[in-house]
Formats: sequence, C-alpha cells, structure tokens
Amino acid sequence: MSQKDPCQKQACEIQKCLQVNNYMESMCETVLQEMRKCCARYPKGRSICCSGFEKEEREREKFKATSEGIPPPPQ
Repeated sequence: MSQKDPCQKQACEIQKCLQVNNYMESMCETVLQEMRKCCARYPKGRSICCSGFEKEEREREKFKATSEGIPPPPQ
C-alpha cells in the first residue's frame, strides 16, 4: 500500500479556493503559500502534488542565478 501524499490536503485546499474564486490565483495566495511551505518540508519527489511547485522553484532559482551573472548548473 502506498503512503498518502504529505501535501495532498494543501493541494485540495488550492483546488477549492480556485473554484470558489473563479480561478483567480491572486485570491488564493495564502493557500498557495501553504502549499509551498509543505513542499519545502519534504525531499524532492516525495509528494506528487509538489511536482509543479518544484518546477516553479527550479525556474525561480535559474532566473535568480542568471540575473546575478551566475551560470545555471548543468541539467
């Protein structure tokens, strides 16, 4: 039996918030931040719900590095 996704609750809260607010992300910043916090607590790949947030974090790091003149790490 597989383990329950540790961030599934936060992912469901995001879906509920988006539905209630006609999919306006700006209205759900609090629940999105809670999801980011949850994802940060677990190793990469531990939560399938975090896959999009992990990609977002990699993109943010890549942008930050290039804006500071640091070459991106090899893929």
